[in-house]
Amino acid sequence: MRFYEVTIKNKIRDLRSYAKQTNIRLIVGALGLLFFVGLGLILLIYGKGAVFTGLLCVVGGLIPVFLIIAALALIELIVKKNRDQ
Repeated sequence: MRFYEVTIKNKIRDLRSYAKQTNIRLIVGALGLLFFVGLGLILLIYGKGAVFTGLLCVVGGLIPVFLIIAALALIELIVKKNRDQ
């Protein structure tokens, strides 16, 4: 058994996959809050026209974040592929 696995009632649970799953859920929740609450407040306060501008700003701000995440995922994929060789 590796140091990152825990045995619970004869069931091995991978703590790394649990941490990855938790991080994905946190990111999805944060994006949900950003889009629904943030843009919802913009809609209530400023109207429909401002929601489009707010959406452009949010998407424009998230593009560099997604590009960085994609680059890191590609690097991780390359490392995992070469580690097996």
